[in-house]
Amino acid sequence: MADDAILRTTGLGKRFGAFAANSGIDFSVRPGELRAVIGPNGAGKTTFFNLLSGFTDASEGEIYFKGERITRLGGPRRVARGIAKAFQTANLYPDETVLQNCRLAALAHTQGLFSLELFRRSTRHAAVDRIAEESLELVDLQALAETRAGDLSHGDKKRLDIAIAIATKPEILLLDEPVAGMSIEEVQKTDRLIRGLTKRMTVLLIEHDMAMIMGISDSITVLHQGKILAEGTPAEIRASERVQEAYLGGHTEGHL
Repeated sequence: MADDAILRTTGLGKRFGAFAANSGIDFSVRPGELRAVIGPNGAGKTTFFNLLSGFTDASEGEIYFKGERITRLGGPRRVARGIAKAFQTANLYPDETVLQNCRLAALAHTQGLFSLELFRRSTRHAAVDRIAEESLELVDLQALAETRAGDLSHGDKKRLDIAIAIATKPEILLLDEPVAGMSIEEVQKTDRLIRGLTKRMTVLLIEHDMAMIMGISDSITVLHQGKILAEGTPAEIRASERVQEAYLGGHTEGHL
């Protein structure tokens, strides 16, 4: 494992009964890196991200963040340490405004665990407002700050979910299929957003849009049947026969 890794795992695995969704994963990522995690459907990508974020408990192995073992820390405590995850389906309060959704996340950073009632009593908190507004600016949603979150387009909801994660001030941001279901224009906007985020934090990304992955990633980890099949630069992954075979014809070298 790289000594300069901000996040690493050793022998990480997750079992659901007799089924191993992940097993034996030795993984590391450097500070400021944009790492993509790809693989065929059912490869264990989302389970892996859930293990890293604390959404799912590991069955075996260890997780280290900045050299500290965090394997048994729950999700909220990992957020407090600096690991945030944006979900495949945007996790929003649809009846609150865009800005209020970000304020709620910012309170997690400034005040720790809280309730929605506390949030509503604290809407004038200066630090919370500043963090929320900065997060919206980063994802280009500041013009929609007073819009009801449930009224946003699909792409804007996904970007708001990213803003909510950013508002917790993470050092590592996990993005699970951030452009799924987006239009071409929305994909391009989100591509630019993710590139910009790497100036501020480490980004781990699951995505099926291969053109985007090959153009944006510093490096790529390929999962297959719950294990790491290959790692390398986009060029190395594109040329890998093992990777092409794992996709069972779903992607040829030309697609990758």
